[in-house]
Amino acid sequence: MKQETSNPSVQGVKGAVVSFLAGLLTLVAIAQAASLPSRLGYSYYTEQFLAVVLGLSLSIVFLVSGRARSPDETGGTRLVDWALAVLGLGLSLYVAVAYGSLVSRAMTLPWDALVVGAALFVLVLEGLRRAVGWTLVIVVLIIVGYGTIGHLVPGALQTREVAPERLAVYLAFDPNGLLGLTLNIAATVVVAFVFFGQLLLRSGGADFFNDIAMATMGRKRGGAAKISIVASALFGSISGVVVSNIVATGVVTIRLMIQSGYRRSTAAAVEAVASTGGQIAPPVMGAVAFLMADILQRPYAEIVVAAIVPALLYYVALFVQADLQAAKQKIQPIDLADIPQTRSVMARGWIFILPFAAIVVALFWFNQRAETAALWGGGMALLIGLTLGYGKSRMTLGDLWVSAVETGRSLPEIIMISAAAGFIIGVLNVTGLGFAATFALVDLGQGSLFMLLLISAVVCLILGMGMPTVGVYLLLAVLIAPSLVQTGVEPIAAHLFIFYLGMMSMVTPPIGIGAFFAAAIAKAPPMTTAWESMRFGWTAYIIPFLFVFSPALLLIGDPVDIVLAVVTAVIGVYAISAAFVGWLHGPAGPVRRILIGLAGMALLLPPGLGGDHTLWINALGFIALSGLWVLGKRDHAVPAIAGADGDKG
Repeated sequence: MKQETSNPSVQGVKGAVVSFLAGLLTLVAIAQAASLPSRLGYSYYTEQFLAVVLGLSLSIVFLVSGRARSPDETGGTRLVDWALAVLGLGLSLYVAVAYGSLVSRAMTLPWDALVVGAALFVLVLEGLRRAVGWTLVIVVLIIVGYGTIGHLVPGALQTREVAPERLAVYLAFDPNGLLGLTLNIAATVVVAFVFFGQLLLRSGGADFFNDIAMATMGRKRGGAAKISIVASALFGSISGVVVSNIVATGVVTIRLMIQSGYRRSTAAAVEAVASTGGQIAPPVMGAVAFLMADILQRPYAEIVVAAIVPALLYYVALFVQADLQAAKQKIQPIDLADIPQTRSVMARGWIFILPFAAIVVALFWFNQRAETAALWGGGMALLIGLTLGYGKSRMTLGDLWVSAVETGRSLPEIIMISAAAGFIIGVLNVTGLGFAATFALVDLGQGSLFMLLLISAVVCLILGMGMPTVGVYLLLAVLIAPSLVQTGVEPIAAHLFIFYLGMMSMVTPPIGIGAFFAAAIAKAPPMTTAWESMRFGWTAYIIPFLFVFSPALLLIGDPVDIVLAVVTAVIGVYAISAAFVGWLHGPAGPVRRILIGLAGMALLLPPGLGGDHTLWINALGFIALSGLWVLGKRDHAVPAIAGADGDKG
């Protein structure tokens, strides 16, 4: 029985409160990113700012319906939710105000620190449960629980003894705990880039992305799918939220694909994989590139350069499969009357290059922080939206507040995950569990690096299920990446490895939320869509293993090795994608598909992984694929179907 009905007036009050809190959350974070308080002469601990962000996020999470709610409660907010929202905000504000005193008295374990620390721990876990479900809550409880009894465990995983009350105070107030690095990154860099994305899209950027995708790809066979790939890659790189990307672009592109002749599950899968891949598309990468640069203490440019080839291979596989599927199913280009002229689109939309240019200039010319650079880009997008817009649409000053509210509404999940990651980091540090676990995994890696990578990949996929990409990366950077680095894996390769595998949890069964959202739009079976999404995005499961063993795919190493690795990998990805579809200049039977796939695997082997025999294996694969190509062309002398521009299969 509900304690409060879903009365429209009550819901109106709740909506207004949530909007106010969300907008305030964004404004507070933007002020911090712009160093506004310090410019005005105010001095404070960073942890005080983080406590305010945490409190606002907790209140929003408790007021907005969580996924754990029963069906009969989704229409209203219970009194307990209001109480939890007020409690979370109140305790966090208490920490913000009294932080200096709490820290100075922390060693004596004062009662207020114990009560507030324990209460915040429980509130964050409940907020985490509502935001992303039980999986991560269980992970946190297991790690914290182990931290209290780990000193009793014999062997390599034995930890230091830490009393529960001291652990509670440490996790709540130490800079290595709740109010630490992960929450700080989420509250500054992530907020700034999500806000930038909102401003860019409301200024007309979303319409421009769709139009340029349609103008460049609409005339090709299977043009609807190619429009989806280009538009979703552009949009996804900025939005940083896979589900939002799918909803924003999928409502148009999925319908176009179905009307063109693609199966509903195929249309949904293409959109889900294209939207997910936007997170790995340089230069923005959904803000993860900036987080990775902060964590690794490496230049942002190094991260972007390393991500170029894996992202290229990801989209080559998706594009080739969509193209050959169109050839196989005889899917025509979209109606020419619906396609805008590229010259006209660029004439109206070229100015949207400027926000990205502003970010690059801020980063590399003025050496600004990532969050400050995002504000430069957001300011440029706002100026464009207010003055020029795109087509007939213009921004108003009211859109600025709407953008702040939408940004704030999209953040609490990431804030909860970052807070949970802070708990994990705190336990790993104070008990020594981090060192013990890393040592154990390194010992495993010395026996078999491949086995360590395989275990890590499974953990990444499981922990990432249902979580935002940024949150997934922050969590895995704490739990998995250090072990890989300690085994000798190139740090950038280790972090890209966990990022890719964690990201693919968005389309991987049984909880492929991105695939499920796309399936709902397409009215397709969710699990069928998820399995098909895995096939379209297959490179993201394989390429990370390859670039760990051969950093040439990350453009690291000898130039000759890099060129060979990239060229053979692109051809290999094409071949394996063709084998999946069963089409190479025409239908390919089971035996020919297997041979095409084997040739692709031989080409995909990068320098260093196959030792001195790599070049011979690559050459054998190329010769085999060339022979199969010639056979296919001879057997099907007339192309199955070509688009208006004459592209062939």
